[in-house]
Parts: sequence; C-alpha cells; structure tokens
Amino acid sequence: MANVPQVLLSSGYHVPLVGMGTAGYHLDASESSKLPILGAIEIGYRHFDTAAVYQSEQHLGKAIAEALRLGLIKSRDELFITSKLWCSDAHPHLVLPALRTTLRNLQLEYLDLYLIHHPVSSTPGRYDFPIKEELLPMDFKSVWAAMEECQRLGLTKSIGVSNFSCKKLESLLAVAKIPPAVNQVEMNPLWQQKKLRDFCKDKGILVVAFSPLGAQGTAWGSNRVMDCELLHEIAEARGKSVAQVCLRWVYEQGVGLLVKSCSERRLEENLDIFNWALSEEESEKIGQIPQRRGLSGEVFVSENGPFNSVEDFWDGEV
Repeated sequence: MANVPQVLLSSGYHVPLVGMGTAGYHLDASESSKLPILGAIEIGYRHFDTAAVYQSEQHLGKAIAEALRLGLIKSRDELFITSKLWCSDAHPHLVLPALRTTLRNLQLEYLDLYLIHHPVSSTPGRYDFPIKEELLPMDFKSVWAAMEECQRLGLTKSIGVSNFSCKKLESLLAVAKIPPAVNQVEMNPLWQQKKLRDFCKDKGILVVAFSPLGAQGTAWGSNRVMDCELLHEIAEARGKSVAQVCLRWVYEQGVGLLVKSCSERRLEENLDIFNWALSEEESEKIGQIPQRRGLSGEVFVSENGPFNSVEDFWDGEV
C-alpha cells in the first residue's frame, strides 16, 4: 500500500497530497459503483474529492461505509473527504443547509474540507452545469461568513475555495476571519499557474490541482497534456508514463493533486511518483512549455451577469 505524503493546512489539519477525484463519476446505484473507490482505498488513497454538482457524493458515502465494514480502514478519521458548495447554494442562508445535505449524502458527521466551487452565485434550486439559471455576483463577505460558521460548528474541519484568481482571493482575505486553507484550481504542465501559486504560498493557502493530466474525455478538457511531445520524450527517457511525469512535476511544485480513474492499474501508477525526481534540466524544459488554460470559463460569462468576458471572470489570469 502506497504511503502518500501529507502537508499541514493553515487550519491545523493534515491533507494527503494525492487524492482521487470523482467528477464525471456517473455510475448507477448498483454494488459495482463502489468498486473503484474501494480499490483506491485498498491501494492507499485516503483523500477523496467530490461535490454536490458531481452527483457522486452518495456513491462515495456508500464506498466509505463498505470500506469500514470490510476493515479496509479502521475509522472514518483515516480519510480526508472534500466536497464543494455549488453556485445555486452560494447564498448566505443556503450554505449550512447545503453542507448538511452533502453530509447526509456521504453518511458522514463531518467533512475534512468544504470549498466554494466557483466565485459566482446562481438562482437557487438547481444543480446544473453548465448553469442554466441566472448568474449572480457572489456576496463574498456573507457567503464566507456562513462557511466559517460551518467550520465553527464542526461540520467541516477546514474551508477553502476553488477556481479563485489572485484578485478574488484578495477580496476574500480582506473580509475573512478564517482564511481559506485551500484553493483548488486547474493546473498541469500546460497551465502552470505560477502567479497564483506564488500568491497562495505567500498567503499560506495550499493549491490543489485538478485535471493534472488535462481532463481528456470531459466536456471542456483535451488531449493536449497527454499528447505533449516534450512530456513524451521525458517519459520515454525515464521509463515512466506521461501521466507519471505530469503528476511528478505537479507534486514537485509543492501543491496537492487529484487524479481520476476507474482502472486499478492506473490508480496504482498515479501513486508511483514519490521515489524518483525530475532533473533540473527536465523541470526547466517543462517550465518553457507554451501555456494555455483548459477550463475557459465561458460558461460563467453572460451579458447581464457579473462577468462579461473570460478575462473578467479570471481577472486577466488567462
């Protein structure tokens, strides 16, 4: 079983630096829906990431209960579970009820980390992506105060955000009594996020990378990362897979990362990144790869909404 390194969050809790993501994890309610997660737990994964909009919370909850029954883990406390507040619940009076629903879905008494999924609100009542309702400006101060209350009540040990730019983090930090412990963002060798990483490091916020392999097979992802010629050259020279080179590079930047696969072989491969390192020359070459964001943010742009352009949504960090 792999021993995944951990890092201390500003909230005082440790998080495993490699986790399993469940976005797009569209499985039915049969017994087989638990198998990939159970396999991941058996291999050594202890950090699992879900969200209200993914519709995977119930699957994860069933798998955790089964892992306890089978003795794969002795206690729920061995796991680090992250979920996220969807835009339609990003209103001060809906944050706590949304978290309670998430906990019911997961059959848990608390989360380890609860994130604001995107820096925008929408009309309450639906969980659609792309969002079909009206996009609304988020009241950062009031929504974050409700997130802080969730932590004070013990319903989540840590709180944070996802898809926040440096500017939006600055706005949040200006009103926060409890600073965000994590900012979960798109990051891989073709979208390296150096400015954001430097900002978060200075503020004591851990960056966690989603889509470290480029999110191929999703509605917004592509094969650009996995098809990158330089990464193939390094992988071949090292006797590693392209995925391992990508994940090792992300890990060496001092951030957490989320991988996603239903294949036990690939899940094992994704943890085999700790007993070797990229050379300085290899890291320098990766640092010179032309950069382009994969998640454009166009779905959050509307004529009458808070963001009138992609540049506006990302505050120029495109």
